[in-house]
Parts: sequence; structure tokens; C-alpha cells
Amino acid sequence: MKLSGWGRYPVIDSECVFPNQPGLVKSIIHSSTHSNQIARGLGRSYGDSSLAEQTINLSKLNHFMAFDDVTGALTCSAGLSFAEILNVFVPKGWFLPVTPGTQFITVGGAIASDVHGKNHHIDGSFSEHVSKLTLCLASGDNIECSATENRELFLATCGGMGLTGIILQATFKLKPIETSSIKETTFKTRNLSETLDKFEEHDATTYSVAWIDCLATGDNLGRSLLMLGEHAPKAASSAENSLTVATHSKLNMPLDLPGFTLNSFSVKAFNTLYYGKVRQLESQRDVHYAPFFYPLDSIRNWNRMYGKKGFVQYQFVIPKSAGLVGLTEILTEIAHSKRGSFLAVLKVFGKGNDNYLSFPEEGYTLALDFKMDNTLLAFLDRLDHIVLNYGGKLYLTKDARMSEKMFKQSYPLWEQFQEVRHQYDAHKAFNSLQSTRLGL
Repeated sequence: MKLSGWGRYPVIDSECVFPNQPGLVKSIIHSSTHSNQIARGLGRSYGDSSLAEQTINLSKLNHFMAFDDVTGALTCSAGLSFAEILNVFVPKGWFLPVTPGTQFITVGGAIASDVHGKNHHIDGSFSEHVSKLTLCLASGDNIECSATENRELFLATCGGMGLTGIILQATFKLKPIETSSIKETTFKTRNLSETLDKFEEHDATTYSVAWIDCLATGDNLGRSLLMLGEHAPKAASSAENSLTVATHSKLNMPLDLPGFTLNSFSVKAFNTLYYGKVRQLESQRDVHYAPFFYPLDSIRNWNRMYGKKGFVQYQFVIPKSAGLVGLTEILTEIAHSKRGSFLAVLKVFGKGNDNYLSFPEEGYTLALDFKMDNTLLAFLDRLDHIVLNYGGKLYLTKDARMSEKMFKQSYPLWEQFQEVRHQYDAHKAFNSLQSTRLGL
């Protein structure tokens, strides 16, 4: 069947299998005639990291196994989605320790991508809350690993893009909440310098993210709406249940938009309206967790707005020491190219972890969506050069076109990662379109 990532670029033919029992994973691995097979969940990685000749789709392995209501420790199958977890546990007063910008990802995908969220500077990435996981190796044997048991395999699997084996289940801790609301404070900043200053001023706030007008230039370069958030406590006078889950969205992008609808003029108009809708320099409100964490989830199939050719999401991180000058150079390059992005999201990372291929490291990370056209890849090569020049790197979960040279230059632990793969013969079974492109 035809298969792609969320960016809908590239598209390949793939044999897809859907095991509904953990034991079937072993038989699929043993019976496969492909050396290029990879695990897949809900297909929300953007590029080609979950594409291969054969994909082992784990979305039917979506079972709850155990929960400790004292510690918050949840054990579940790797195919369980964040949305399913929230639907069950928010009414009970629990929330995810870390979540990216969509709830439609699986636990296995969250570990393989070592996802981060708006609270990385406080709580780190998802794998730092995982106490153990079960992995099906190339041999078909299941093995448990953690930060203390089979540690090297754990470090390679967390952030390892599915290249060490098939994650079958995991145990991680949820965090307690009193309501499903977020106390949100929005700052309207005039330029990039002011935006970064606000991030630093409020670095003790649990959640922080900025939307950037990437087409603004001159004195307005990097003007932003910076959103801060904390889980809202339950009011002492409130007797009603204030722990509600997100409602199912009725909005849908039913078809691909024509390519001409997304251009520098339409994006500039959108950015001007979006920035202008906030009148005050500082404002507060209580908002449900869904629009705060998952604004795009409110539109099903929103990736169709970029047209049939799809899009590339470009996400990088650069060190804090290079923050202002590096982001200024990159935003200037984007503004001059007139390649607008509706999505231009800036976050602050705290210190990284020991995982071999995890993306987050201390600095600033910016994610942008670019519509695919005949000149985009050459433009992104220019951005790569700037990112590398400032000691940065790209996020593998968003990547669809990074060169092998850039990958190996910006991920210095790739050789240790590859050693673990060879130790467990993973390189003979688990390979994606991405890993082949990156020389793994």
C-alpha cells in the first residue's frame, strides 16, 4: 500500500502488517523476507522514519496493563495512544508527564522519538519518565531494559527511531492534576530579543512556547506571542468535577488545498491577523488542556492544507549561547525567501540526556512547516549550513531529507548507537528509509 509520514513526503509502497497480539510480532520478524522493516504507530512522524519495505503497525496493541494510583506508574502496550491515555486518566486526575503537539501518537512512538514538550526545560523528555520497557529483538526474543538493566540498549532505544527492535510495552509515570484547565499567560513581544528575554524571565514556569511571525522583518523580526502555562488548581468553592477530556473535533480538511492557496501573501495575511488578535501586551485566561497542548488536533487531516505534494517540517535546536544571533540569521533567511510558515513554534530546551540519538539539548528549538516545491530542498540545505555553523542539529522525527554528512556531524554518538545495533543484530532486520539515507 502507499504510505507516507504526516508530511506526506516522501510516499512509498510498503507491505503493512497489523499484529494484534505481542506474540505475533516474533512470527512476523521471523517470516519476513525483508531486511528493511520498521515499527509504525499512528504515522505522526513527519518524514520517512516509519517507512520501509515492510512496516509493523502496532496500533492494535493498545492495551492498559497496570496502574499504581499512588505513584502514577502506568504499564501499557506500545500501541496505546496518548489520546486514549488522556481519555481514561484525566477524569481520574492524572496527566502525561511530557507531551508533544499532538495526542495522536503511540507510547512506542513517543519512546522511539523521545518526544519533548513545552516543559522540557523543567521535566526533560519523555524517556526520562520511562522506568522500563520491553523490546522484541531481531532474534524474536523479548528483553526488558531500563536505565539500570541492559542500559546500553535502553539508551539506544529511547530516541533510536525504532532501529533497535520493536517496543512492545512500557512503564512510565503520569503526573497528578486537579483540573483539566491550564492557567495561561500570553505575552505579545515586539521582536526576537524581547521574546528570548521573556523566556529567560519566566524560566521557572512549567510550560512555555512562542508562536513566531516568521515573515516579519526589520525591527519586528521574531515578533511573537509567548504562551506560558500551569495546571490550574481546583477552586476551594467548586464542588463539580472539573476533570473533563477533550471533545471529538468535527472540523475536517476534506481534501487537498490547491497549491497556489498557500503562498507568501496568504501566510503574511494570516500571521498579521494572528499576531494582531492579541491586543494587550500581557493577558491571562483559563483554557482547557486540549487547545493549549494540541491546537492543530482540532482540525482533522490538517496536513492536507499543504496540497498533494505535502510539506517538510523543519525543526532544529541551537545552543543558548548562539540563540539571538543564530535565530536572527535563520529568521532573516526565511523572511527573505518569502517561504512563510503558519507554524513557527519556538521552545526552550533544558539539558539533554544520555540517549545516543535523542534530539533535545540545552538551547532554543524552532519548528517550521514548508510546502514542498521544486526549490525547497535547496533552500533547506542553506538552513542546514547555518544550523551546523552554530553547533545545532535537526530532529529525526521531523526529518525527511537531511544528508548523511550532517547527521553524523551533528549526532556524535551515532557510532555508539550503531555498535549496540550490531550487538543485537538489529541492523539485519530493522531499517527505515531514513536510516538508510543517513548511513545507518
